[in-house]
Amino acid sequence: MAETGVETDRDLLSRIATGDRSAMRDLYERHNAPLYRFLLSRLSDRFEAADVMQETFIDVWRGAGRFEGRSSVTTWMFGIARNKSIDRMRRSGRVVVSEPDETMADDAPDPEAVAEAASDADRVRGCIEGLGAQHRAAVELAFFQDLAYREIADIEGVPVGTVKTRIASAKQLLKRCLAAFGLVA
Repeated sequence: MAETGVETDRDLLSRIATGDRSAMRDLYERHNAPLYRFLLSRLSDRFEAADVMQETFIDVWRGAGRFEGRSSVTTWMFGIARNKSIDRMRRSGRVVVSEPDETMADDAPDPEAVAEAASDADRVRGCIEGLGAQHRAAVELAFFQDLAYREIADIEGVPVGTVKTRIASAKQLLKRCLAAFGLVA
């Protein structure tokens, strides 16, 4: 146990590997909301996101003993979810592949400035939902899950530079969207 008295994700995963259902419940309660938001940002369908989230937790239950510890438990779980969402999109024929524009400069305000400028949370969420799946996922992981670019790259299976480009592009798109509402200059 950690000094704060709260079990770490790794502790929970170790218990899950022994078949401890209460540890699985604790891990689920800790991660289900952010995982669902991530999947929703990728799949854009509440029912599919919920379905893939359940599949992800089933894989976590089954694979807890094989966790190698080369990443955080969160990164590992989000990677499973990402792969499952890709499989789901492939099966439904919805995969969109685009080349990142690595020449785009990052002159957008930082996320905190954008959030402060946008007092209307519904408009901000609407702008985020208007992003493409790759941009939405990058924003969700970076700014709502507070993951490092390296962790996002591991989850998405892309180079760190691609993550940086996606976030820079998403910030530009968000800036334009929020400007339409007069929320940023």
